[in-house]
Amino acid sequence: MSVAIKHIRHQFPVIAALGKTALLAARQKLGGAAGPSVALPGPEVTATVPPRDDGLMRAFVTHLGGDPNDYRGFVPPHLFPQWTFPVLAKTLAGVPYPLLELLNGGCRVRFNGPIPAGEPLVTRAHLQGIDDDGRRAILHQVLTTGTTTDPDALSIDFYPIVRLRPKDGDKDKKEPKDKPTVPVDGVREIGRWRLGSGAGRDFAVLTGDFNPVHWVRPAAQAMGFENVILHGFAELGRVIEALVRVLWAGDYTRLGVIDVRFVRPLVLPREVGAYIRDHELWLGDAPGGPAYMTGTFAER
Repeated sequence: MSVAIKHIRHQFPVIAALGKTALLAARQKLGGAAGPSVALPGPEVTATVPPRDDGLMRAFVTHLGGDPNDYRGFVPPHLFPQWTFPVLAKTLAGVPYPLLELLNGGCRVRFNGPIPAGEPLVTRAHLQGIDDDGRRAILHQVLTTGTTTDPDALSIDFYPIVRLRPKDGDKDKKEPKDKPTVPVDGVREIGRWRLGSGAGRDFAVLTGDFNPVHWVRPAAQAMGFENVILHGFAELGRVIEALVRVLWAGDYTRLGVIDVRFVRPLVLPREVGAYIRDHELWLGDAPGGPAYMTGTFAER
């Protein structure tokens, strides 16, 4: 079932941030800037936003396969991209990479405490570092968010990646690494979903991340993909809901830390499963098949 388009009314700050990023990217292209030119770590950016809409929160959890009643009175913590994206975008001011080509490389989220619903949300973020090896640049953004009573409820490290176009002499310096697969031995499937081509559009309606690579096929093809690709945070959200449902019977506060990397694009449509072994996790086609996300988790 498609997500109701009415939730887009909550996404104007994120859409505006995407528009500003697109404008900045256009100016970068005209200016021809290349190579890091920002002081690191970057300055801290802060923001306070109104409480999240209850209907939006319920629709978000339902879309990911969870039970909204598990979060009664609290904000689903994995909804954080919806209110933190504008702040994260501001931390990239002055970064001379093609910002519209940024892809989500992964994140580490520490769940320090629940976030009460009905309270304003505060966010602090800065650009911590840049790892540029000539083939790709990995940006490291650090963010904390919560409420005025608990501003550090979530502590997050983001790792967006931009693929660079190497110079002719650099093309053969490094062979590409083998991509991870879901292990065959000892894994347990905790969730499975059939994701249609519209899954990216639905997640965009719920979070505001309307990067066209996720919902416009020609834009995805221009980036080298066969079709649209799913948001990394949509992958993360589905795995979190599977952990909450299967391991902790709906008690999301049991999750202490989750650390994931998005290791290959999840091209839609596709059927995928979530797998765990001890405290390792994978999102992939099947045991022995390709993995799209890998990581670890720890309980509180």
